[in-house]
Amino acid sequence: MEGMPTLRGEMVTLRPIRADDAAGMWEMVSDDPEGTRQTGTTQVFTREQVEEWAATVAGRDGRADWAITHGSDEYLGEIVLNDIDRHSRNANLRLALRPGQRGRGFGGEAIQLVLDHAFDEGGLALHRVSLEVLSINPRAYALYESLGFVVEGRLREAHLDGEHWCDVIVMAVLEDDWRSREQ
Repeated sequence: MEGMPTLRGEMVTLRPIRADDAAGMWEMVSDDPEGTRQTGTTQVFTREQVEEWAATVAGRDGRADWAITHGSDEYLGEIVLNDIDRHSRNANLRLALRPGQRGRGFGGEAIQLVLDHAFDEGGLALHRVSLEVLSINPRAYALYESLGFVVEGRLREAHLDGEHWCDVIVMAVLEDDWRSREQ
């Protein structure tokens, strides 16, 4: 989405994804078994695909992709609003951090910044932001719940985790819920 703003918090700065973020992205998708398992990523990417994505994603319609940075401009991960529906004013949220960057508070603050922008009349003016989290990822589930996401449903045994099935939990936060939380 062209013209995305940079969002600044106490710990993190979110800036649009750039071509030079490809190396960090490549590390996430090629050398992070824990991250790919916890996010349910099953697609295999080539280095060329990742480079092309990093170079072009900022201009794609229906999405807003930010690099998560802390103290420098280095790509530590990404937070994304995708499937943005302007008519129904809703979108899907996705978060991924590089190895070694999890558990430091970056994801929580990044989500707060993105939700502030998502629900702000001067931002995207959305009504609803949803996400899916795997039942094998209780840390992410707890984070989303602490930020006001509510369970809307459970897709039983919808994801194959190795040799075992796990549930996909559908969660969402509405603009009124988010605004009342801030007061």
